[in-house]
Formats: sequence, structure tokens, C-alpha cells
Amino acid sequence: MKAIRALIDTNIIIDMIIKREPFVEASQQIYDLAGEGEIKGYLCATTFTNFQYILRRLLGPSVTLRHIRTLLSAFAVAPVDQAILTAAANNGMKDFEDAVICESAKRVKAKYIITRDSKDFAHCGIPALTPAEFLVLPR
Repeated sequence: MKAIRALIDTNIIIDMIIKREPFVEASQQIYDLAGEGEIKGYLCATTFTNFQYILRRLLGPSVTLRHIRTLLSAFAVAPVDQAILTAAANNGMKDFEDAVICESAKRVKAKYIITRDSKDFAHCGIPALTPAEFLVLPR
């Protein structure tokens, strides 16, 4: 059976890494599904820079970079280029960062965006689900 393509939002990765309750368990399960190949997990290219910016002060630069290397081996990278940025600037979403994630997800033909902020993706055209919502889908 072909793995479901899903773009994982930055907040899910941060929840897992810093063990943010009550989100860590479901976020870890999403990570595990990607690692097992049950889903084809993508991270937007901007996730890596956002992750580094947010967590380097909390975890330190070397630990943060180690996590980035692990993420690069566990997930495919959904691109961000001029076409994606242009589409994001014109797609009508209120938050530009979310618009970039939306357009990047479209590029890789993701079936879902997995995020804690699903309402922010209401006009994306790709269903946005929380990890808990995704985990109960039939596979």
C-alpha cells in the first residue's frame, strides 16, 4: 500500500522535541509513522530555519543542529522557491508563513497538513488535521 503524503507543520516537530504537553505523545506518533514509512512525511524547507531560530536558545546550537540532522534523515523536504513564495503571497491566506507551508504542501502533492493550527489552513485546499485527528484516520 502506498504511504499517505503528509506535510508536518513546525509546531508538531517542536512539540515532540521539547516534549510539550499535552501534545508530545501524538506528535511522537506522527514522527514514528514517518520513520516506519507508513506515511511519507514532509517538512517544509522553512521548518528547519524556524526550528533552529526557535530552539537554539533553549537547547543550544549543537543540540539543535543534531536534531536538524535527524529530521533531515527522517523526513523528505518540501521545497520553497520563488514560485512557492509568489503563490503564498497571492493565495489569500492571512499568515504568510502558513501560506508558504500550504503552497509547499501542494507542490509535493500532500494529502494532509498535520498541524495544531488547522483553522489557519481553512483556505489552503489541503485538509489540515491535528495529530490526534490524523491518527484516527483509516490507513
